[in-house]
Amino acid sequence: QVQLVESGGGLVQPGGSLRLSCATSTSAFSSYRMGWYRQAPGKQRELVAGITSGGRTNYVDSVKGRFTISRDNAKKMVLLQMNSLKPEDTAVYYCNAHWPGSNYDYWGRGTQVTVSS
Repeated sequence: QVQLVESGGGLVQPGGSLRLSCATSTSAFSSYRMGWYRQAPGKQRELVAGITSGGRTNYVDSVKGRFTISRDNAKKMVLLQMNSLKPEDTAVYYCNAHWPGSNYDYWGRGTQVTVSS
């Protein structure tokens, strides 16, 4: 079982920035593909950004150029830097760990991000 703990959410004005963190204690962290998902009220959960064990990244089109995902294997953490936030970024953000080639997916409890003036 992999435990993921998110932090860094909150209320921010449009145009502002937040940085989300996801920490885990698993010794195999460097092998997992990590991702940030979000779910807004009434909408399906969507992948926001992902990063492979090798550091390759991918983003949903709506956040390209504004969000940056990164990982620190020594600290066993994955970060999501969110800039130029928009009201439509409001959602609960979840950290995900996926073991490549398997059905193993682990989720954090989520952290609320609210973008509002």
